[in-house]
Amino acid sequence: MTRVFWVRHGPTHEKAFVGHRDVPADLSDTAQIARIDTYLPVDALIVSSDLSRAVDTANAIQNARTRLPHSSDLREFDFGDWDGLHHSEVAARDPDLVRQFWENPGKLAAPNGESWNMVATRVNAAIDGIAAENPRRDIIAVAHIGVIMTQIQRAGGCTAYHAMSHQIANFSITEIQMWPTMGVARINHLP
Repeated sequence: MTRVFWVRHGPTHEKAFVGHRDVPADLSDTAQIARIDTYLPVDALIVSSDLSRAVDTANAIQNARTRLPHSSDLREFDFGDWDGLHHSEVAARDPDLVRQFWENPGKLAAPNGESWNMVATRVNAAIDGIAAENPRRDIIAVAHIGVIMTQIQRAGGCTAYHAMSHQIANFSITEIQMWPTMGVARINHLP
């Protein structure tokens, strides 16, 4: 069996769009980090996005686990021109586009950014490659809310809009079984 334990990085406390912009995570909740570490399989491989909020969260829970290289393919959505703007600024700037971006995720992208389909394609390829190189191994992937939602859509066979309806809290664990069959075992678990 291959399971991927998707861990959302620690909180950034940002009040704006945060995609490829490298913002640090607050890792001061050491009790929560310890609970995550205890919950996750000790013999799992661990990989993360290459953004510091994911790298630092992965480092905090790594312990004796084998660390794989960081992957830029596990980055959050590239929000392009929206990155760093407050949601109200984006709504004033691109009201129709931002509404459609959230209501009909798929082909639409922020100006100079990525669409849902683009992100899902790169994340699917990245995690498939890691799983293929490490058959029947548990994998801990520390990443971002959008990345995790693309995997819920994929494994759950639901629409992108439905996948986006799930809450994915910081430090939460979403467990996806990849082999022998794909399915969602747990979403937004906080140990």
